[in-house]
Amino acid sequence: MKVSVIIPAAGASRRFGGKGKKIFQRLRDRPVFVRSVELFVNRDDVCQVQLVVAADDMETMKTQHAASIGFMGVQLTAGGAERTDSVRNGLAKVADEADFVCVHDAVRPCVSSLWIDAAFAAAAKTGAAILAYPVHGTLKKVSGGRVVATADREGLWEAQTPQVFRKDILQAAYAAADGSATDDAALVEATGQPVAVVPGDPRNIKITTASDLALAAAVIGSLPKPKRAASGPFDEARW
Repeated sequence: MKVSVIIPAAGASRRFGGKGKKIFQRLRDRPVFVRSVELFVNRDDVCQVQLVVAADDMETMKTQHAASIGFMGVQLTAGGAERTDSVRNGLAKVADEADFVCVHDAVRPCVSSLWIDAAFAAAAKTGAAILAYPVHGTLKKVSGGRVVATADREGLWEAQTPQVFRKDILQAAYAAADGSATDDAALVEATGQPVAVVPGDPRNIKITTASDLALAAAVIGSLPKPKRAASGPFDEARW
């Protein structure tokens, strides 16, 4: 199994509320995007990692973060106006040797290697798999500051990343796509391809606001680790 990893990082961070874009914020001792990239760079089953960034961040990546990117062997790819555009740009540059494509949010750094293992294994068996977590809270539909309905949460799961697909399945989904989507699984589902769900974890948070960054800093040290320690330049034990 050879996997090409696409990490969309071209968002405008409009909801973050802090100074600068969230991908560059420090999570403990290094930027958020580095935390997300390093989840994949040491894996034997990963043959390529693309970081897809906005045009106005490309120079920053090539100068201020050149050492980290070069050391990790990460390929920089120009992003688009929407997330779907960014992933499509990454798909156009997927390595020929890859038979699977993994898409993972640059602002979702709190992922255990065990969860990635599970998502990869499910995709290898089914062709398409995502991490997701069942919704536990009560969901309210709100309009004008008032509750207008209470949604039935039965069977509802919150999609997470990584999302992993056989390369031809994801390519076909993007070729058939009419418009954008908030995740890649939605485009794959639209083609009629079943998508397997791998139970995730609430600690796999997506950093959207400044408070999410503080939460990520609190939980990142609690993530489950494999019994056999990882090796390589970004072994957590070295930091």
